[in-house]
Amino acid sequence: MRDIVVAIKVDIDTERGTRIGVPNLLGLLGELGIKATFLFSLGPDNTGRAIRRIFRPGFFRKVRRTSVVQVYGLRTLMNGVLLPGPHIARSNAGVMRSARDHGHEVGIHCYDHVRWQDGLARMTCTQVFAEFGKARREFEHVFQEPATTAGAAGWQANSYSLAAYDDAGLTYASDARGTHAFYPRVGDTVYKTLQVPTTLPTLDELLGRPEYPETKLVDHYLSLFVPDRINVLTIHAEIEGMAQLTLFRELLVRAKEVPVRFVRLGDQARELLRASAAIPVCDLVEGEVDGRSGTLAVQQCA
Repeated sequence: MRDIVVAIKVDIDTERGTRIGVPNLLGLLGELGIKATFLFSLGPDNTGRAIRRIFRPGFFRKVRRTSVVQVYGLRTLMNGVLLPGPHIARSNAGVMRSARDHGHEVGIHCYDHVRWQDGLARMTCTQVFAEFGKARREFEHVFQEPATTAGAAGWQANSYSLAAYDDAGLTYASDARGTHAFYPRVGDTVYKTLQVPTTLPTLDELLGRPEYPETKLVDHYLSLFVPDRINVLTIHAEIEGMAQLTLFRELLVRAKEVPVRFVRLGDQARELLRASAAIPVCDLVEGEVDGRSGTLAVQQCA
């Protein structure tokens, strides 16, 4: 039987997702004996400021499909606008450490999720380094060690953020959408931090679409797993860890019956790096992903 390998990357965007979704996921993953990679937002939760996304094509379709208020909660949607944004790491350091203590990999998602996802393209190099530097410092304060991985908020990456990763000496990153691991190139510059992209659609990109009825979503995901390569599934603490926890549990149980071998993303990255000369160089470009509004960092190979 050909080996099917799946790495679960957990993006944690909000204070509520950290406080409630992460413990839920730790319980589920512990029950099933699965290890994952948890990437934390480490600064203020300013989710309410994301209202500016209403001007993006496709934004309202996604809002209708994914029940934003149910997923994030009314309090979270007021953070940073009508209410001060709570500082996630300073309020939830114990929860974050519990992910590591349960044997999961931990890394950086961002400092301020909305600032990075909505503002990276307008930041100067100095501002990008400063923003990522704040995330690095908060991570070290929580975990008492440097971060070795990061996965950008909203899959937003560019030459400045890649340079910041190289400067930080990360082992690998997971910023892009794509098909296989690669060294990223922007323009004429090839960056040294390995990218291991998300290869599978996220649940919020499929939910509520008539071509993907909820009763068939698990079957659909199982059909997408490709043998003999790393299948990277990005989930969200606010969705799979809360509103869709039951559906996610069904997916994991069914996947283990296939059987699927679940791995930590970092373990696979380090295995790839042992033969680094075989890792291809691909362009990192802006592109669209079906079911998601706006543009993302996308792998493009010749």
